[in-house]
Parts: sequence; C-alpha cells; structure tokens
Amino acid sequence: MKLYPKNNDPQQLQRIADLLNDGGVIIYPTGTTYALGCHALKERAVERICRIKGVEPEKQLLSIVCYDISSISEFAKIETPVFKLMKRHLPGPFTFILPGTRALPKVFSKRGEVGIRMPDSAIVSEILAHLEAPLLTASLPAEDEDDAQDLLNPELVEERFGNQIDLMVETGQGKPGQTTIVSCTTGEPEVVRQGDGWLDI
Repeated sequence: MKLYPKNNDPQQLQRIADLLNDGGVIIYPTGTTYALGCHALKERAVERICRIKGVEPEKQLLSIVCYDISSISEFAKIETPVFKLMKRHLPGPFTFILPGTRALPKVFSKRGEVGIRMPDSAIVSEILAHLEAPLLTASLPAEDEDDAQDLLNPELVEERFGNQIDLMVETGQGKPGQTTIVSCTTGEPEVVRQGDGWLDI
C-alpha cells in the first residue's frame, strides 16, 4: 500500500487499523527507516514479530509507539521529572525505557520494561489515530551496515520480508536513522545508545 507524507485517504488508514486489530503484522515507514509493526496488545502478533527477528521476547527490549504523551502512563510507570523530560523531547528520535504496567501483554512482563517511542511522523500519527492503541515497533533484522542500507529500499524490503507479513506500507526510499535510547528505570536518566537525538536534561 502506498501512502504519502500526510493527508492520506482515511479508508486506507482504516484498512491498516483493521488489519492490526485482527492481529496482523505490517512493515511501515517510521519517518526514517522501515520497521515491523503490530497492535502492541495482541500478544500473538508481538510473538510473531519476535520470530521474524529471531529474538526471544524475555531477553529483548520491546518498544511501543504511542499516539501522544498523555497515553504513555497507561502502559508505563512514569514519574513527574521523567514525564517532563519526555514532553520536551517527543515526538522525536528517542526511545525511553520505562517500567511497564499490567496493561501490556504478558510477553512484556517477562522483562518488566518497555521502550516508549513517538516518531515525528505524520503517517505514524495517522495510523495510530485510526488504531486507537499503541503500535509495537521493531527494526528490520539486518546482517550488517550494507544490509541495513539495502533495507531503506521498499522494493528490497518487500522482496525479503513480504511472505512473512500481511501488508507493506511504503512511502518511497527511506533514510538512515537511529533513535537515542534513554534508560529511565532507576535514578537519573541515562543514555545507553546515542542516536540521532540529543538529550537535554
């Protein structure tokens, strides 16, 4: 399915939301790279993405994309200073690691943490507005940097992963990008991976 940077057909967006509500798995544009996505509260869909990536859920940090700041507290335990920090940096290229809540499926509770993302992408916001739920997001598995570069090409992405997913949402050539990962689980926020975003504490 072809989408555009903004103002997409509501019927197409609803088709994506319906597929996700039915437990489907998609590949979608994050505003930079392409990523795997599913309804974050559909445990079988989450497990399916973990199989595609070849990871064990209890050992892997799982990340969700929320529609807005106010919805984060339903899925993550967030203290006031961290909330203010996130409000200053989101939407943007950050993943904030927080303790998860019981609103998330059991697959998250094995690790007890959840990554929270809000990309600066109108397409992602449009999808979330129709889904009315968080989207589990996961990077496409790449063997090396050259492979990751190939996965910016939607045709190559569909060629490799098309038979493992239910829908490919594409907007043309992606661009390199990596979120800055910030752990907020104990004490002061700590940058555990420096990416495109610079933390202002």
